[in-house]
Amino acid sequence: MATYNNIARERNSESLMTKPGNAGKRSPDSPSSHGDAISLVQRGNLKNLEITLRKQWRLGQNIVLCWSADERGLLVIFVPHYFLGNYCAGDEQHRGNEEFIRELISGERRKTREEMFAVSERLGVSPTFIKLDTALSEESPVLRQVEQLIRRYGLSYVDSRAVLLFDIVEFSLYTPFEQASQLNSLSYSLNSAYNKLLARGIEINFARTTTGDGYYIWNRSLGPEANLDLFYFMLLVVADNAAARAASRGNTVPVIRSAYHIGGHYELYQAEGVNPTVLSYIVGDVTIELARMVGLAQSEQILIGDFATHIGEGALSSAKVSTPAFVAACHRRLSSLSGIQLAGKTISSIGCRLSEHEDDNGESIPRRFRITDKHGLSRYAFNLELTVDTGEETTRLGLDEARLPGHAPASDEVPADSTAPLPPCPEPDHPAPPASAEELFDDLAGLLKKRHGSITEE
Repeated sequence: MATYNNIARERNSESLMTKPGNAGKRSPDSPSSHGDAISLVQRGNLKNLEITLRKQWRLGQNIVLCWSADERGLLVIFVPHYFLGNYCAGDEQHRGNEEFIRELISGERRKTREEMFAVSERLGVSPTFIKLDTALSEESPVLRQVEQLIRRYGLSYVDSRAVLLFDIVEFSLYTPFEQASQLNSLSYSLNSAYNKLLARGIEINFARTTTGDGYYIWNRSLGPEANLDLFYFMLLVVADNAAARAASRGNTVPVIRSAYHIGGHYELYQAEGVNPTVLSYIVGDVTIELARMVGLAQSEQILIGDFATHIGEGALSSAKVSTPAFVAACHRRLSSLSGIQLAGKTISSIGCRLSEHEDDNGESIPRRFRITDKHGLSRYAFNLELTVDTGEETTRLGLDEARLPGHAPASDEVPADSTAPLPPCPEPDHPAPPASAEELFDDLAGLLKKRHGSITEE
């Protein structure tokens, strides 16, 4: 590996490059990010709208669900923050309400006038009228800004998104200075991976929230390509962290364990003083699964959740594929990362694979592991192995098969053949139930504390 000075020089040079949120890179929600200008009149409308929304928001007491244009302003549905919990109570009287709310707060929040009053009647809440000086423009930049404002003062649901979780091993055992150094080092690895991908034309509009001893990371963009890009991002973060750790002194660079999963979550903006934050937070099934996976993972392990997702457009967009097929697709595209600099050396090739085992017929199949948490609840995950070749040496990251549980795999598992067509993923007979309110609270309270449970091969 490169010397400590080589690592430091590489990191210092990268710090001069564009970072997320810095000059030269605009938010996708900013008016000029799409080359469109908003008139002074419409800017005045947006300013008045935000002032009114902030007043009605009342430090987080109320949230916005949806809106509709009116010739004199906007119609908006506000509800108290506790309303949705009561409306979606898990009893016979409220059956189907959570699905209705999730659909309501997913995607675009604008409704037609007829849809608005239908929602109002079902919820038993009257719309609030917000008067504007002039009629709201139907121009795309204006409507994008209205949507962003509504989301900032409301609650959103995303049905499917890739999310990462990086956790620093034994974080609580280090001194405060070492903890600060390790968090800073991990944060830098995120920015380093971002810059490396940006140089290859892959822009990760990533967001993150801290867990105290790590980060949740997600791509603000949605869709199959965004999920694939975030997978590449994870691989480079792990590689950069390993290179820095090999050249570091003391406990300044963390040992991490990582997890990748695709699932649904809620997105919200918490109150910060008298305004909502400009950065969002996520919580839901996907964050709960990640936290419980990582809570039982070993040092340096990379776990991939058991999911079904789309991976492309055209013929591939009609069917979902399983985790092994998704990872195989990512592996086939990793040649695009060749030539990237890592620790002062050029990556000649990079590859990834799920750990495998031979079944009763002698065929190699991916090993799927059952993770049982302290509540006795189980979920499944795969172990990822990463290989980085610089020409001079080959570095293997993640846990190899020798360090994994050695039980025989389940006979119904399907091998991931990197050369075979991608198979569709069958729907499970008994899909996992959505996260309960107790689980969501548990997640927010800090699921990354040491968990009692087990991880075994299925």
